[in-house]
Amino acid sequence: MSALEFEILGRSTSTRARVGRVRTPHGEFDTPAFMPVGTRASVKGLFPRDVAATGAQVVLNNTYHLLLRPGPELVEQLGGVHRFMNWHGPILTDSGGYQAYSMSDTNSVDDDGVTFKSIVDGSQVRLTPERATRVQNQLGADIIMAFDDCPPAAEPQDRSNRPTPPETDPRPTSGEGSDALGGDPRLVRAIRRDSGKRGYDHQKRLEIANERTVRWLERCKRAHERPADQALFGIIQGGTDLTRREWSAQRVCSVELPGYAVGGVAVGEPFEQIARVVAFTTTLMPDAKPRYLMGVGYERDLVSAVRSGIDMFDCVLPTRNGRNANAFTRTGQIRLRNSGYSMDPGPIEEGCDCAACSPSAAGGGPARAPTGQGWFSRAYLRHLFMCGEMLGPILVSLHNIRHFQRLMADIRATILSDDWDGLARRWPVAADGIAAAPL
Repeated sequence: MSALEFEILGRSTSTRARVGRVRTPHGEFDTPAFMPVGTRASVKGLFPRDVAATGAQVVLNNTYHLLLRPGPELVEQLGGVHRFMNWHGPILTDSGGYQAYSMSDTNSVDDDGVTFKSIVDGSQVRLTPERATRVQNQLGADIIMAFDDCPPAAEPQDRSNRPTPPETDPRPTSGEGSDALGGDPRLVRAIRRDSGKRGYDHQKRLEIANERTVRWLERCKRAHERPADQALFGIIQGGTDLTRREWSAQRVCSVELPGYAVGGVAVGEPFEQIARVVAFTTTLMPDAKPRYLMGVGYERDLVSAVRSGIDMFDCVLPTRNGRNANAFTRTGQIRLRNSGYSMDPGPIEEGCDCAACSPSAAGGGPARAPTGQGWFSRAYLRHLFMCGEMLGPILVSLHNIRHFQRLMADIRATILSDDWDGLARRWPVAADGIAAAPL
């Protein structure tokens, strides 16, 4: 078979959403798909079998971090990243382009590539399009990403009036996610370095990033040594400027590739801008190829993007928030450290079939209560977090991943039925994505 095959199985009649299936050398996955993030070849704290039991069919690894440790040569010698992490389904690796943005306070970017200061030992690490592609060839993922230049999404003043998030919807604790910077000092420094410095010209920065991204994509394609079994995706940039987005989309999509991605969103913009940029950009992308929205996000972001024609997503939110005692539910997040849960006997969410909420339920996964009955109460989970027991982050991470997989399954069914009002009733937390998505 080819490196990637994409089949569209059905379409919404009222939106641009579609249901499909992606086939790779390591198996297939249904779309729209949400990919849990396994940065260092591990979805933090979770056995691969437990990740699979949530319904996840494909995961993401991080090229930059695996380059630093343990190194692509070792992974290649041990049979590639699938065997290395004992995940036998499809894997996607990013290229390191996002790290060039989020770690810009410790790197330097030029027209040839990016020089990083290693977070491991402080040494200089050079990434060019050729090296980023070579590393991903050695890692052996099914889908690999072109090395791109990710600029700040908007002018500095555009970030100053973001609404304060509600208590039930805490923002991510790092920049990977949507709708806010989340207080990540790396992203704050990244913005100050680019859009915060005196004399900064945002339009010029977008122009430079667009031109670099196209040149680097062409270099990545030439350097790609395994096109028969690894699918290279190009990345569209352009910030929130639709003219720049159109320029980038036309040139990136003119390079023949198995799939394409929308990059450079969910890096500080409000929800409305994300929806607007994604809806516009997808109209410029090939219909017959999978479309991937990188680093998104919250439930409303996913629904809005699906309605605009996106097929693939990734985000650290389920596991990062799970490790911080924030659990996703159909009506919004709950913070399990809050004292109000100290005597709460109920599960995280009634009706959820995850390993935390219903260990004895069919499909609940291999992590079960010793008696095969009951659930882990909110009171118990709070106790685990308050005393630093590792079981708490594990259970809430599993719940959160299952939450997003349940949402994606319902979205796929909704695309075929076109009952978007029903989806909004079942998932109030995503209702804004249905109401606001420009079509």
